Amino acid sequence: MKAVLLDRPGTPDTLRIGNIDLPEPGPGEIRVRVHAASLNPADYKIMGGGLPSWTYPHIPGLDGAGVVDAVGPGAAPWKIGDRVYYHGDMAKRGALAEYAVASAAAAARIPDTVSFADAASIPTAGLTAYQALNRKMRLREGQTLLVHAGAGGVGGFAVQYAASVGARVLATASAANHDYVRSLGAEAVVDYTTESLRERVMEWTNGEGVDAALNTVNRATAQADLELLAFGGQLACIAGAPENVADFKPSSKTFTVHKLMLGGAFGHPKAEAELGALAEEFIALYVEGGFRSIVAETIPLEDVPAAMVRLSGRHVRGKIVALLG
Repeated sequence: MKAVLLDRPGTPDTLRIGNIDLPEPGPGEIRVRVHAASLNPADYKIMGGGLPSWTYPHIPGLDGAGVVDAVGPGAAPWKIGDRVYYHGDMAKRGALAEYAVASAAAAARIPDTVSFADAASIPTAGLTAYQALNRKMRLREGQTLLVHAGAGGVGGFAVQYAASVGARVLATASAANHDYVRSLGAEAVVDYTTESLRERVMEWTNGEGVDAALNTVNRATAQADLELLAFGGQLACIAGAPENVADFKPSSKTFTVHKLMLGGAFGHPKAEAELGALAEEFIALYVEGGFRSIVAETIPLEDVPAAMVRLSGRHVRGKIVALLG
C-alpha cells in the first residue's frame, strides 16, 4: 500500500512517499481503508525524536477517517463497511496511508451527513477542545473564555463549542485571521503580535479576569495565563503546563490547572472507551449544532511532506487534510 514514510527520526522535509505492507488488525483493533487523514503539529513534533515503540519506516498521522476493511478479535460491534473516524495511538503506525489499524474502542461512527474530510479534521483538534471545555472545565453559559490561537485547529473548535453553549469568547489571532475567528463565534479577538493580551483581557472582563483559558501555545504563555484568570478560574493546557504553579503570586487567588493529552488514553481500556465516547458525542454535537468546517485545504497524499513543512511554520489556518479515496 502507498503511505507517507519516515525512515528515521527527523524533520518534516525527510518524509517520503513509498510502499509498505498492508497492516493486519490485532485483538480489539479494526483496519480502516483511509479516505482522509488530517495533519497535526503533534505529527511533526514527535518525528524529531521518535518513540521507542516505533519501527522504521514509520507512518505518521494521528487522525483518520474511512471505512472498516477488516475486524480483529474482540472488535465488536464494528463490521466491514462501517464509516468511522478516530484519534490514533501515537506509539503505533498512523493514518497517512491507504490502510491503517485503529483501536476499536476509540473509534466512532461518522454520520452520513459528514464528509470523510470533515471527520478527519476532528479527532486531535476537536476532541482536545471538547475534553478541555466540556469534560474538564465544564464551560457554561455566560462564562468568559480566553482561547489562544483561535484560527488553529484546537482553537477553531474551541471557539465554536464555547459559542454553542453561550459562553463569551476572547481569542488571540494574527490580524489577517480576525474576521475568520469572529465568524466562528468569538466576541473579541486580540492581535498577539501588536497588542497587550493582559490589557485587553482586563478591559474585556472589567478587571476580573477570565473564568477559563485554553492554552495551545507553550509553557511560558500558560504561566502568564495564570495572571489572567478570575478568582476560582480554570486553565487547560495542551502544549505544556505552567512552569511554576506552586509559587504563583498572588497566593490568595484560587485556580485549577488541567493538563490534557488525548494520546495518554491508549493502553488503558476505560480511557480508550472514554475517547470513543468523546468522539461519538462531539460528532453528534458537530452535526446538531451546525458547526462550521475548519478544513482549510485538501491535498493528495503525495503532497503531505511539503504540507507538513508548511504546518511546522505554525501559520496555517484551520486544518490541512489529505484525501486518499
